[in-house]
Amino acid sequence: MTSAAIDAATLPGRACSAAAALEFVGDRWSLLAVREISYGNHHFNEIARHTGAPRDRLAARLKRLVEVGVLTRGDGYHLTEAGMELREVLWALVKWGNKWALTEPVTRLEHHHDHDFVAVPVCEQCGERALASEVSVSRPRPSHTG
Repeated sequence: MTSAAIDAATLPGRACSAAAALEFVGDRWSLLAVREISYGNHHFNEIARHTGAPRDRLAARLKRLVEVGVLTRGDGYHLTEAGMELREVLWALVKWGNKWALTEPVTRLEHHHDHDFVAVPVCEQCGERALASEVSVSRPRPSHTG
């Protein structure tokens, strides 16, 4: 959990983890900044050049990503543990984008530099590949203190 974690009850509409996550990284420039930093571009000018983001917007997004604990800032920007876990989200977006958003893929992910990498969801608990038809949503009971 990041230091900026929010109370789900404060979210508009259905309270859910996806909505909370989007409060932190739910815009194009934030995710593209994370992408560039994960590709090894750690300095503002590199990130701006490769994202195409307006500089003022990018500066605001990078500041927010540092505030919420996705990035650290020192000699450039670096991913925290929370930021590194966002790479899996980006891999899924690349897979989806290659199939559904582009006439021809422009990004190829490789595993061990010798074969295509295709991210698939795997259950951490049992190690099986998770099919959408096998995943359900549950609402945990609120914890009561008192």
